[in-house]
Amino acid sequence: MIELLAFIVTLGVLIVIHEYGHYRVAVACGVKVLRFSVGFGRTLWRRQATPDSTEFVVAALPFGGYVRMLDEREGPVPPHERHLAFNRKPLWQRTAVVAAGPIANLLLAVVLYAAANWIGLDEPQALLSTPTAGSLAEKAGVVAGDLATAVSSDGNEWRELRSLTDLRWAVTHAVMEGEPLHLKLVHDGARGEHEVVLPLDTLGTREVDPQLMRRIGLGQAYGEAIIESVVAGGPAAAAGLARGDRVLSIDGRAVEDRARLLDLVRASAAQGEPPTMTWRIDRQGQTLELPLKPNAVGEGDKRVGRIEALIGRAPKMVQVRYGLVEGLTQAVSRTWEMSAVTLKMLGRMLIGQASLKNLSGPLTIADYAGQSVKLGLAYYLGFLAVVSVSLGVLNLLPLPMLDGGHLMYYLFEAVTGRPVSEQWLERLQRGGVAIMLVMMSLALYNDVARLLGLH
Repeated sequence: MIELLAFIVTLGVLIVIHEYGHYRVAVACGVKVLRFSVGFGRTLWRRQATPDSTEFVVAALPFGGYVRMLDEREGPVPPHERHLAFNRKPLWQRTAVVAAGPIANLLLAVVLYAAANWIGLDEPQALLSTPTAGSLAEKAGVVAGDLATAVSSDGNEWRELRSLTDLRWAVTHAVMEGEPLHLKLVHDGARGEHEVVLPLDTLGTREVDPQLMRRIGLGQAYGEAIIESVVAGGPAAAAGLARGDRVLSIDGRAVEDRARLLDLVRASAAQGEPPTMTWRIDRQGQTLELPLKPNAVGEGDKRVGRIEALIGRAPKMVQVRYGLVEGLTQAVSRTWEMSAVTLKMLGRMLIGQASLKNLSGPLTIADYAGQSVKLGLAYYLGFLAVVSVSLGVLNLLPLPMLDGGHLMYYLFEAVTGRPVSEQWLERLQRGGVAIMLVMMSLALYNDVARLLGLH
């Protein structure tokens, strides 16, 4: 129920803001707006102050909305109102009306990001776990307990990292740009402060997915290798593990943190039936050795080891909050960066450099909306900002059904001095409908596949 309500609120806010952008600029340009509709289909609610004013409508199907303007191409217009018709307006005004919807979504994203920045978010500290074996991070010398404090693309201009979320974003951006990533790390003890370079430009791909993040070796927060709870009847309980036990080593291999412990347990079934492993633990200052044989369970197309216990404590959290000016400037920067990333991802999906599995639909949006609501207001505002950016960028694509398609028509008119012919408009409209149906079907298929565990 929370997911459904959050989804409805999300769509409602984004659609209203998008259509209000069209409406507000149309009115400012002297265009008569006949109807402002949120949703399609049967009317659930309507309001019209006078017979000659705009009719405001809420319809049954919430997947979109529209602003209907007076236009001679859609029906007869009385002579005394022709100066109010959209098609009679100068090219620059028609362009402004069409572009106002996507721009409104991008401005909304700035406001939402800023509000989330001012409220503050509890995020994992950029304290790194053991890198994946053979990963770029391991080869660069990253070890468990390193604290990432700053990041740079060239080793000269550094940007402060406030949390692990900032680091993940920096990694994603560097991968998509095909750039190396310089990190400043701090570690207690002899290592002190030092720098490492991750050659992300050598990965041979610009598509970010879980497999690539494992190749890079960053992403998981540091957590202590402590047993938090044990399931009765499972391998951990049978071996005598108890809550609070700190794991020191397994079969003589040191266990630095939760990530290393999980890797060793999961990898125990890689060659078939897991062997009995010798666990060396610290229990309230006493060192014990316990024999433990994990279970082998299926996970997708492979088998992994399980011990039926909750491993590791929650990572250290830091509150990331910005001041008034810094929060706003950071919001503008994040909106710009997210817009660029979204556009690049769409372009790479189009030319085959990125998987079409990245395309998400209403089920995924509803799931994420519900999850973000449960985490708190700031998280939900951040989620709304991401979707608002996606909606704004998507509507600027040069597809006939979208605002970007109309902007392309106006570009043609500006260059040639004449509008696109009615015959071509009809052909392009049909093609646009077909493309949108394919995209919507693919997004829905990806949603269902994710729910079924196929992606």
